[in-house]
Amino acid sequence: MRYVLQRTAFYLITAWVAITVNFLIPRLMPGDPVQALLARYQGQLDSNAIASLNALFGLDKHQSLWSQYVDYWGNLFSGDLGLSFTFFPTDVSEVIGQALPWTLALVGATTLIAFLLGTGIGIFTGWRRGSWLDNLLPVTTFFASIPYFWLGLIAITVLAVEWPVFPASGGYADAFVPSWDWDFVQSALYHAALPAITIVISAVAGWILGMRNMMVTVSSEDYVTVAQAKGLSERRVMFTYAARNAILPSVSGFALALGFVVGGTLVVELVFSYPGIGYMLFQAVGAKDYPLMQGIFLIITLAVLAANMLADLAYLLLDPRTRREA
Repeated sequence: MRYVLQRTAFYLITAWVAITVNFLIPRLMPGDPVQALLARYQGQLDSNAIASLNALFGLDKHQSLWSQYVDYWGNLFSGDLGLSFTFFPTDVSEVIGQALPWTLALVGATTLIAFLLGTGIGIFTGWRRGSWLDNLLPVTTFFASIPYFWLGLIAITVLAVEWPVFPASGGYADAFVPSWDWDFVQSALYHAALPAITIVISAVAGWILGMRNMMVTVSSEDYVTVAQAKGLSERRVMFTYAARNAILPSVSGFALALGFVVGGTLVVELVFSYPGIGYMLFQAVGAKDYPLMQGIFLIITLAVLAANMLADLAYLLLDPRTRREA
């Protein structure tokens, strides 16, 4: 219990620091976002209207930084992340809410599939080292070394241009409006297939290599040798004794990967013009949309912290030594 309380306190403090930095960065950046908004719409407004816009975006120069900070926390607790410049006057929370499900569906599902597939293959490859399974290692090393965007471009060239099996971009066909209609869901799955294949192929190689190397290391430990000497079945020794300990680093890596699911795979979403959080962040940076960037960074930061906390709790369940320390 003490361990859980300590980790909870640590993550709460880290979240407070992250939110504070998230508040300060846009206010310390050079330039005036309100003037950038006016220039974009070629607006000619008087000083009173400009002052109202500054107040609307929480950038009132007549208000102290501390007052702005207090108001910022009050808005966070009420779920108000401000207004987006890019999609003005739409709320940032609404814009993020439209893009987040696309990223969670694509990157979340592919991250889970890559982890389970890569970890399973890595367990058998590491346990049966020297077998024909080791022939997979050069292939996995090759794919692990290819950047996401390059593999995505190759996939588009081969499977969308030369052989038009899948669409090259977008999240769904232009003829549809986002809904839970089965035709739209089919279109969304069809458009997500190519980026999903790209992510899984790129990510699974790393999980295979990492798990295989840990299994090779753990297989030579004394407790594995003792378990084998007891006459336990090979399956039980492999999973209960070897894999349970070898998977601990992978659990930590998987938790981090889950945290970054919210941020999306930025380059993949750009290559495929997929309407997720990563693509939305790219649009926000290009338009100097500070409130939207601020909201996306906040969501990503909190997601990573939550994922790390889940990893710590998973360690409590998997590693008895951690429970004794707790």
